[in-house]
Amino acid sequence: MALTVDIKSAEGKKVGSIDLPSDIFDTQTNVPLIHQVVVAQLAAARAGTAKAKTRAEVSGTGKKPHAQKGTGRARQGSVRAPLQRHGGVSHGPVPRKYDQRTPKKMIAAALRGCLSDRQREDRIHVIDSITSTPTTQGAITAVRQFSDRKNLLVVLARSEDVAWRSLRNAEHTHLIVNDQLNAYDILKSDDIVFSEAAIREFIAGPAKVASAIARESEVEVSA
Repeated sequence: MALTVDIKSAEGKKVGSIDLPSDIFDTQTNVPLIHQVVVAQLAAARAGTAKAKTRAEVSGTGKKPHAQKGTGRARQGSVRAPLQRHGGVSHGPVPRKYDQRTPKKMIAAALRGCLSDRQREDRIHVIDSITSTPTTQGAITAVRQFSDRKNLLVVLARSEDVAWRSLRNAEHTHLIVNDQLNAYDILKSDDIVFSEAAIREFIAGPAKVASAIARESEVEVSA
């Protein structure tokens, strides 16, 4: 069974419809799975470059600051000790990776679950063409016709360079190409606006899109 979503023009008129396959847009939403995938994605984005010098790495002499006994002061073995001013850091951060192993099937299942959740709330929209000329105001008006909620995710095809340039500086609007769609960006956004080209490529899958591009290239070379 397929779901149907209207395709609207930039002026807000219905120009057609598209069937959304139920195996992508009408699946069960597994919240713990989505949480695990999102946490892994955010962890992979961490730089992991924090570094603090230990007592072996800070500058300073190896001589005892003062005698062991007879001064009335606490025993000290080095000016580089963590208790000393400008001393090393005990158990400080070191460069590391925060990556978590996340199988591709889990990532795909989380993406389907997020899309299905947005679809059940009628928050997935399709527009045939955002703009034919690079005008930011016209593009914003076109994608904002669907909802007055704050955060908007706009999914474009890689070939839609004019639309990308028109919306790249729009406030509260996040742009992404269809083959980079992920659960985190969907959850951050209130509504999702697909261009018609982007959603057709997304439904077709990367393999079919790649073969179509290859066929077009062969035709251009032969011509």
